[in-house]
Amino acid sequence: MALDPRTHAARRDLADIRLAEYVFAPHYVEPLARIVLRDGVLRESPAADAAIVTHVKAGEAFDLLDTVGETMWGIATQQGLVGYIKAEAIGAGPQEAQA
Repeated sequence: MALDPRTHAARRDLADIRLAEYVFAPHYVEPLARIVLRDGVLRESPAADAAIVTHVKAGEAFDLLDTVGETMWGIATQQGLVGYIKAEAIGAGPQEAQA
């Protein structure tokens, strides 16, 4: 199966556990459901000047897979796109917010 890095969360070092039957990775991660706190930009890499994948809006869901410095890598679930977003834009998951 050919994986598209824009829509399949798989890197050389880790992959979304939901892709385990399709891709080999040294580590698989169960996504953590998070909420976007404020409008932000999802980028192709953690670099501040990396190409923009999509824009996300406050209140949208984000499946967190990894934290890289001051950015988080995961899936903007509304759009189904994978990328990096500033950590400050992501809040706790729905269950944690209710606690």
